[in-house]
Amino acid sequence: MTADSAGATPAQIALARRIDAVLPQTQCTRCGFPDCAAYALAIARSEAGINQCPPGGAEGIARIAQVTRAPVQPLDPRFGHEAPRTVAVIDEAWCIGCTLCIKACPTDAIVGSHKQMHTVIEPACTGCDLCLPVCPVDCIQMVSVSAEQTGWAAWSPEQADMARQRYTLRQQRLQQEELAQHSQALAKAQSHLEDLANHTKLPLGPDRDQELARKRSVIEAAIASAKAKARPT
Repeated sequence: MTADSAGATPAQIALARRIDAVLPQTQCTRCGFPDCAAYALAIARSEAGINQCPPGGAEGIARIAQVTRAPVQPLDPRFGHEAPRTVAVIDEAWCIGCTLCIKACPTDAIVGSHKQMHTVIEPACTGCDLCLPVCPVDCIQMVSVSAEQTGWAAWSPEQADMARQRYTLRQQRLQQEELAQHSQALAKAQSHLEDLANHTKLPLGPDRDQELARKRSVIEAAIASAKAKARPT
């Protein structure tokens, strides 16, 4: 699970895993949580209702109710409505290659590069809609691909498993990239610290000593921060 389980009991974590297993894994955040695992943990900790997942719809609520032994409830309209499954389609003629949709996609279903045309890998798209609000030129549309079928009638366990796997791989990639950035920042700061005298132009004297001490303090604080961020959690 990707959710922060700090403070949760082993029983709650085990229940959260069972709940997560019956969620559609669209990672759409409509439930009010950053991903499906976080929503599952919130349910297990009695911090969220079982009726906050529009993609799962009524069938999804029934599945969660069976796992949690809670009474079935109607979908809470504050979180959205059950609807046919959609996928994102990019109007490539209008796409400016800003990469904002790529950064927003939870399953890496959008491919492209900076200032180059983007496109959607349809089987990997969960219809989360997260790419819509970040597109500065409104060149993305959500197109229905399930006719009148909604919820789990328009989705499958195999698709949910693939979405979960792609989301997990993306999270791992982002974490690795962040660690790499922190490592680079740490190496740069250490290099500056070792060559601090050559980066200070003031002539010998009290002012130079004071400036060296100030710079050393700033760089050492930056190194400590980079080390803290690079430390595995």
